[in-house]
Amino acid sequence: MSLIRRAIARHDGWLSFDRFMAMALYAPGLGYYARGNRQFGALPSSGSDFITAPELSPLFGRALARQVAQALDACGSRELWEFGAGSGALALQLLDALGERVGRYSIVDLSGSLRERQRETLHSHASKVHWLDALPDTMQGVVVGNEVLDAMPVQLLHFDGQRWLERGVVESADALAWDDRATDLRPPHDAVFAPGTVTEIHPQAEAFIATLADRLECGAAFFIDYGFPAAEYYHPQRDAGTLMCHRAHRSDADPLADVGEKDITAHINFSGIALAAQAAGLEVLGYATQARFLMNCGLLDLLQGADVKTIANSQKLLNEHEMGELFKVIGFARGCDRAFTTGPIGFMTGDRTHTL
Repeated sequence: MSLIRRAIARHDGWLSFDRFMAMALYAPGLGYYARGNRQFGALPSSGSDFITAPELSPLFGRALARQVAQALDACGSRELWEFGAGSGALALQLLDALGERVGRYSIVDLSGSLRERQRETLHSHASKVHWLDALPDTMQGVVVGNEVLDAMPVQLLHFDGQRWLERGVVESADALAWDDRATDLRPPHDAVFAPGTVTEIHPQAEAFIATLADRLECGAAFFIDYGFPAAEYYHPQRDAGTLMCHRAHRSDADPLADVGEKDITAHINFSGIALAAQAAGLEVLGYATQARFLMNCGLLDLLQGADVKTIANSQKLLNEHEMGELFKVIGFARGCDRAFTTGPIGFMTGDRTHTL
């Protein structure tokens, strides 16, 4: 907390929320993803705070591998990239499934503590796995990112009925508090907003996609995350925004409490992500729900003969009231075989690109 207080003082008593979120999550040795605690797991008893699809079922990675294999063939590469590899579970599933189709697996992750956990998980593929702290100047191959965009800092906007204000963090007595300041920032969607609306904008995630597009000379990218198109994201009824915190498999909406001890996240505006990619020269391959994407990639076939636990957990990946509908997959490409860009298997049916 003292680090946050010093930052507030350095910024004239007011810290923008995106700066606060970056420090709360990534400050070396203190931020949530930099403390060495165990974020990913199935139950609170493991010391974890939430579960992601690869931890839920190994069939998630095996199904995704089918799309990755098609993309690797289309761009003539044997290199696979993952951003924000978490526990390493997805990397292990992809490497096991793809075998010799992958000659090099490059992980870009800001968390040193997670990197050590990934090393342990991926020891059987040690000769193929490499870690980087930042994007290289040029890239080729296939990129994957599962729940990485939602962990990128967002800016908060508040509409008071007449004007938009940017919401930041200040000191108040012995605690942190919200404070709004006038801004020229606006949500990237025309809508009638009710007084009191609070919402997010995603300049860092969109800048990341633009940078990735600039560096990717030939290849494809697939991002899986929870979110909506802009028309749904900025719907008048979503007047409290999507900002959420996770700890011990419980959620709350107060990022100013227990700073550094819980995850802070926001849903993704997939329209903004798609526009950022297109503006930087990438082609949008498709946009679909996680359920439709995984079924297109053969998840139902992989379930044949599976045990009851595997079937039950995999159904959580597909059910509308769990991860199937809220989570989406968006794909991009540059310089790949035309037959692939017009027919990626993950978007064969149920493509919702028209909603972006």
